Amino acid sequence: MLRLKHELEPGRALFGELIEPASGERLDEVVVLYFQKPHSYTTDDIVEISAHGSPVVLRHIVELALERGARLAEPGEFTMRAFLNGRIDLTQAEAVRDLIESQTLYQAKVAAQQLEGALAKRLRPIKERLVNLIATLEAGVDFAEDDVSVMPPEQIVARIAEVRQPLEALAATFGYGKVVHEGLTLAIVGRPNVGKSSLFNRLVERERAIVTATPGTTRDLVTEPVAIGGIPVRLVDTAGIRDASDEAESIGVQKTWEAVAEADLVLMMFEWNSESGMYGHLDHRLLDNQDLMIRTKDRNRLIVGNKSDLRTGQKGTLFVKFHGAGEMNEHVHETSALTGEGIEELRAAIIEKVSGHGAGQHEAGFLTNARHQALVRDSLKSLDAAAEAVRMRMPHEMILLDLYSSLRQLDEITGATTADDILNRIFSSFCIGK
Repeated sequence: MLRLKHELEPGRALFGELIEPASGERLDEVVVLYFQKPHSYTTDDIVEISAHGSPVVLRHIVELALERGARLAEPGEFTMRAFLNGRIDLTQAEAVRDLIESQTLYQAKVAAQQLEGALAKRLRPIKERLVNLIATLEAGVDFAEDDVSVMPPEQIVARIAEVRQPLEALAATFGYGKVVHEGLTLAIVGRPNVGKSSLFNRLVERERAIVTATPGTTRDLVTEPVAIGGIPVRLVDTAGIRDASDEAESIGVQKTWEAVAEADLVLMMFEWNSESGMYGHLDHRLLDNQDLMIRTKDRNRLIVGNKSDLRTGQKGTLFVKFHGAGEMNEHVHETSALTGEGIEELRAAIIEKVSGHGAGQHEAGFLTNARHQALVRDSLKSLDAAAEAVRMRMPHEMILLDLYSSLRQLDEITGATTADDILNRIFSSFCIGK
């Protein structure tokens, strides 16, 4: 039980004591806050009890409350109440979970923007244009006998395009938003002794992988979580690609190809060769098999030229060249894992590759949620169907069906028309007490 020196007052912190009911002994000192509705997170009356943090004492407080008729909150119940009571929309509710699960400060910043309603604000003018178009067409249908002027087909198509353009731009942000939300897997691949493990250590910023002058040191995948530009990255160092000298190395090379297949981004690494004066000094056998090229051809990749500290003369834009083959028309990002030259530029290139922009250059309110992405895409399909109906000279009633469908998809993002089963699915993934 709690012993307070004063009656609870809204917005006032009170000092109190936690008393063991059976013995009357004091267990802890607590601070009690009373939030009177609607001035609380859920807009309900809420009392918060803050103890010193001992898990035993906190659990005992919960047990005492349960004995007196309280019940444990369901996962996400507080945030769901806030949504149902109109304090926040569904995008903001989902942002609460994203904020809790943030692994980097940049993820937390993006979640905080969504919590402030950034996505809803970006959707608002799009929905207003769509609603205005619907209202105009409805007026023409409802008052046709009163000679209310209706837009010609060309103008209707143009108005649909005005809605579609910013919505398509929003849909295009999901590639970057998904990476920000979920992170990515980045694999470093190349022949033995080109400096893969040294680059791995540079990006991790500690000696995580073993580095020796002997080719083939790395025989298994070495992984480490890092943050690049605020994005969580699972970095994978792989075994060097060559004819394996034994069974262990052969298994390591096979795992390298598996890592390439699973990676969101591949750093295809070559070294500067002083004798040939080029990057990518590969033998004819590998070129004939084209393993390295073919297996990364359709992958999202960057070409990394390591050991740039060995290169003399004027430095400029380079392309990879091979013995017995022409140059690859892909830019080489030069680095020196030994000196650190080019590492920061490589980090920036990684962010640009996965996002199409530099870190932090996306405007607020981008898509980070697969549910939102699917709804935006469905909304776009309905707009396309409406535009096609206009071109086919369909009645305005038919066009309106597609426009209303597009609007419903956007309403589901913020929760204006969300079904109960979708709400339950969303909030069940929250932790208890949020």
